[in-house]
Formats: sequence, structure tokens, C-alpha cells
Amino acid sequence: MKTKSELTIILSEKFGNQILTRKDIKDYLESENLLGGVASAGAMTRFLDSQLNKVGHGKYQLPNGKPKTIETKIPKVAITPQVAVTNNQPQESVNLMVNTETQNLIPSHFEGFVPWGHCATIKKVIKSKMFYPVFITGLSGNGKTLMVEELHSQLKKELIRVNITIETDEDDLLGGFRLINGETKFVPGPVIQAMERGCTLLLDECDLGSNKLLALQPVLEGKGVFLKKINKWISPKTGFNVIATANTKGKGSDDGRFVGTNILNEAFLERFAVTIEQPYPSSAVEKKIILGSMDKYGKKDEKFADNLTIWAEVIRKTFYDGGVDEIISTRRLDHIVKAYSIFNDKMKSIELCVSRFDDDTKESFMDLYTKIDAGEDVQGISDSDEDLDDPVDETVNEDGGAVNY
Repeated sequence: MKTKSELTIILSEKFGNQILTRKDIKDYLESENLLGGVASAGAMTRFLDSQLNKVGHGKYQLPNGKPKTIETKIPKVAITPQVAVTNNQPQESVNLMVNTETQNLIPSHFEGFVPWGHCATIKKVIKSKMFYPVFITGLSGNGKTLMVEELHSQLKKELIRVNITIETDEDDLLGGFRLINGETKFVPGPVIQAMERGCTLLLDECDLGSNKLLALQPVLEGKGVFLKKINKWISPKTGFNVIATANTKGKGSDDGRFVGTNILNEAFLERFAVTIEQPYPSSAVEKKIILGSMDKYGKKDEKFADNLTIWAEVIRKTFYDGGVDEIISTRRLDHIVKAYSIFNDKMKSIELCVSRFDDDTKESFMDLYTKIDAGEDVQGISDSDEDLDDPVDETVNEDGGAVNY
């Protein structure tokens, strides 16, 4: 059985200074019958961490193959508070980074958007250009992410969206070394790009992340961050902010509905100034959303919109009362309207969009819609329901009319 040092020499002779993935290394050692003491996942990780240089997420380079840009261009300075706050970094360290400033990161406008819930509150935070981290929680499909994107589109404000998973680590967020045109360059992560551009960082599905999100602690305090890999201090520009969305409040999913969500560190959550619970729209607002979707897809049907609104409202009330385990989201209503524009068949459109539920739930939902379509009174719910808690921003347009933002 080869020692770790002997394995490192063998890999060096075979691959030189190539950047390899964990799979590349394992496959080669296995093909040469050299796995031996590093066959297990834990042993392989310890071998890679102790013998090779990590140059990116899941990427490694052999000790004798250090990137020439790292050898010759990174100044050797002591990492002290005095170094961290200086902006007079040598030009060589700046050249290590890939330029990412040419992209336009303003989200596209979403046709038919209707504001509801805490839309006005979040809009004020964005317009203030203050650093004021916001944590938005709510059930799936109620427009949390869409609302944030649309508000940035309306305000012509750049937004960088990052979808968080259990695998998301410091390299994914802050950046890491990548092989570009034959040279190893440091590519700034989304957090660094957002800070340098003074735009909003959206951490989407934040509660799917692990404790590796703690790398963002100084960022969530509105301070700069020191990039250890290139000895550079990054300070946020005016306008930089962080918004996170999640299906839970960072305490995990007690009912198992959102499998994969994690309990987030309390210190991480505490750094968000406010937590906003985004509800599903009221019946009145939801009907406007459905009609907007029908306009967008070119299939207007007022009665169908009324029926879908009542149908979703009844199911949600039953869900909140514990009568069913599934719920109809605003996103799913949009799916149904889109299916209707394709198939021109209401029942088929509903059936296709609820087929992901178990057979009993699907059948009960279909039966409920049939009763509503036949005009039966279902729990006394009518399309006259209104929720005065849904704030609507109104701005006067050039013709003197009201425009919803």
C-alpha cells in the first residue's frame, strides 16, 4: 500500500501542474489499483486536503504545480487590520481577478405583475439605498423571489440572484481560482460582484444552506470582506444590500413539508434587520394576477378566473385547518392558465397541473373545481372577498391615471 507522499509523487509525475477534480484523481488511482488507504470518502478528503492545493470548489492542484500567477504576483504581506483596510493594493494582485463589470444585471420586467403583501415595504427599503438586510419567508410559490426581481426591474436597480443549496460554500459565494485561457485567475463570486457594483444580493432559498453561510457574517454587517486568496480588501459600494428568501424562518421544517431545509445559525439570522412573512394574495388580488396571466398568454376568461380564485381560496383554508396536506400556490394558478392557453381545455389544464399530488388529493381537488364550476356554494366563499391589508403602490402616469407598481 502506497503512502500519501508516494501517491502525491505518482500523481505529480502523471499530471504535472494540471488542475484536477476529485473524480479525476479517484478514477486514476482506481485504474492503477492505488486507492488502498484512501478508498473511503473520508480518507480521500483527508488525502486531498493534506497533500494537494485546493484552487476552487472541488478542484485541486499538485504541490509542484502552483499557478504562476500566484507564485509571481501575489504580494507577501502580513494579514493585519492595517493591511485589511488599505486600498493601495499592488496592481499585480488586481490583475489576478477577472473583470465582470460589463454585464447589465437589472432584471427583466415581468408582464402582468400585481403587488401585494409587503411589496410596498420592500420597495421602500430598495429605494432608500441603505444597507438594511431583509429576510423574506413564506410558503412556496407565493411570489417572494418574483416580487424582489420585479421591484428591482421597476427601480432600474441591479440584482444578483444566488440559489443557495447544501453544497454552497465560501468559494461559491466569495469566489475562487478558475482556469481561464490557460491561466489561473481569481473569479469574484456573486457576493463580491454585488459589493463592488453597489447592487442587491439575493440569497434565494436561503434555508437550504449549511453553516458555510457563516462566511457572510461580515458582509451582513455592512462591512467589507478580506479575500485571503489574493490578499485584497473589498469594501461595499453605496447601494449594496442583501435580501434572503426562504420557505421557513431558518428553524427547519417541523412538518417535513420542505425537505432539505436546515436550521440556520442564530448569529447568521440575527444579522438580518427585519423578517417579513409573505402571505398568499387575497382573493381580490389573486383574481387580478390570474387575469394578468390570461392577458399575457392571450386567453382571457373572466368566469374561469373567478372559479380558480374561489377554488384556490377554499383549498388554502382547508389546508390551514389541517384538512388537506397540499395547497394551491399562486405559481400553480399561473401554470394552469398557461396550460389553458395551450390546450384550450380547462379541466385538462387543471388535471395536468395537480397531477403531482397523490391520487386522493388530485381527485378531491378536481371534484371541488367541478362543484364550483357548477355554481354550488362551497363553504360560503364568494368572489367578493377583499383583503384591505394588501398594500398597493399607486403612481400617477403621464395620462393622469394610476399605475400599479
